[in-house]
Amino acid sequence: MRKTKFEASAFFLLAIVILLSAGVVTAVFLLRSDPVEEALSVDRVINMLFVIEKDNKPLSSYVLMYYPATKRAAVFDIPGDTGLIIKSIKRVDRIDRVYNSRKISEYSDEIEGLLGIDIGFSAVITMDNLGKLVDLLEGVELFIPTRIQTKDGDTPILFSSGLSRLDGDRASLYVGYESPDEDRDTAASRRQRFFIALIKQLGAMNEELKNPAMSRILDSCLNTAMSQRTRVLLFDEFAQIDADKVNVQTVGGNFRQVSGQMLLLPYYDGNLIKEIVRQTLGVLTRRGDSDFSERVFTVEVLNGTSVNGLAGRTAELLRGFGYDVISSGNADRNNYDKTIIYDRCGYEEVANTFAGIIRCKNVYSEMPQADTPEGGISMQNVEYRSDFTLIIGRDFDGRYVVGN
Repeated sequence: MRKTKFEASAFFLLAIVILLSAGVVTAVFLLRSDPVEEALSVDRVINMLFVIEKDNKPLSSYVLMYYPATKRAAVFDIPGDTGLIIKSIKRVDRIDRVYNSRKISEYSDEIEGLLGIDIGFSAVITMDNLGKLVDLLEGVELFIPTRIQTKDGDTPILFSSGLSRLDGDRASLYVGYESPDEDRDTAASRRQRFFIALIKQLGAMNEELKNPAMSRILDSCLNTAMSQRTRVLLFDEFAQIDADKVNVQTVGGNFRQVSGQMLLLPYYDGNLIKEIVRQTLGVLTRRGDSDFSERVFTVEVLNGTSVNGLAGRTAELLRGFGYDVISSGNADRNNYDKTIIYDRCGYEEVANTFAGIIRCKNVYSEMPQADTPEGGISMQNVEYRSDFTLIIGRDFDGRYVVGN
């Protein structure tokens, strides 16, 4: 009898311990901060991967980088045919080779390695769900620069130029069609415009999307590991982005045939895109109200050497860093020994950043003078008004100025 009472007491004490432990675990779980709150508390850039999926493959993959303290954002477009050494299969292949919407972490890890950042959040939107999402947002408004008339297989495609508001069906058609009449850069630009318009509309509808019924539909459109609470907090932050000022940059590289397929191999073994990301992060996190923080600066590139095509290749390099190269061509002569930058933007910090991209130390403020060490340039070039004029000299190796 005494043993039975002891066993009952022991069982009762064990039950109390289990209940207390469960209570502690529950309390810890409830008090644990959300990943978005953690990011905000340590004042860091929030990175999120968005994938628009078609036929179980990424049609477009975008990394949205957002810095809460300045409300600034940037987007990196990751082409699916970007070639790199895939860690899991230990060979060079397309980055989307490892894509699996049900296990997106491996794909996200490869993009992290490519860009040199940590990606804390991700969401996949299938083409079926894209139309449903756009209809939930009451349409997406975007500017279509030129009239589109083509075919996707047997499906006729027609979009008028100008400002348009697309419903779900039209949005899915605009994003998803593939035509042999359209080159890859034009197709990428089309989808980038849509993605920015989508982010803008998500921000505009943010409060309405907190309605329980709308919130459930929104969550059903996103394949994500985020909790609803995390998604709401994250979208509260993204709603503060001025989408019209978001710069979209794309991984650049050279096409090479590898194992029977054409791959886009990133410039300089992937080091260039990492450098572009680092500079972009510097712009996003720059404090203050300076009017150059979100401005896109214009550049004129002039080839002062006899190397054919150098201005065009350098222009592509600078576009990767977010500059608007409005003109490229030949300088007034092709025997410049030194590379020169003429700065007309009026911001020393910006000029130094621009010069640092190619490690050029020959920077002259305002208008070039006739008594410069290089003997001046033609009046035609002097009168061309851009923030920077870059004259490439023989000391430029295609990436950096050597031996300033």
